[in-house]
Amino acid sequence: MAIFVVLSSLTDDGAKTITDKPERIKEVNEELTKIGAKVKEQYVIFGNFDFLNIVEVDNVEAFLKALIELNARGTVRTQTYLAMSVDDAIRAIKATPSIGHPK
Repeated sequence: MAIFVVLSSLTDDGAKTITDKPERIKEVNEELTKIGAKVKEQYVIFGNFDFLNIVEVDNVEAFLKALIELNARGTVRTQTYLAMSVDDAIRAIKATPSIGHPK
């Protein structure tokens, strides 16, 4: 299972949609469950982005397609980052062969 941090900004159309129907935010989360993604945490934030989401994903390829489709609607723009726990990162660093960085 992969974890992604998704930062999103509403477009003018998206802001109008949320103003008219705030529950639309949760409906998008339900749409993501159809492809095996689960929004674990979701926050409204103030600044350059409107939302911060922590999403668990079973199928990265399906999640990619879902993000493209969400952006294509014209109501939101996303920036998405793969996240890894520190313990998983340490295990990966120890288990992965070196590429031969000069000393």
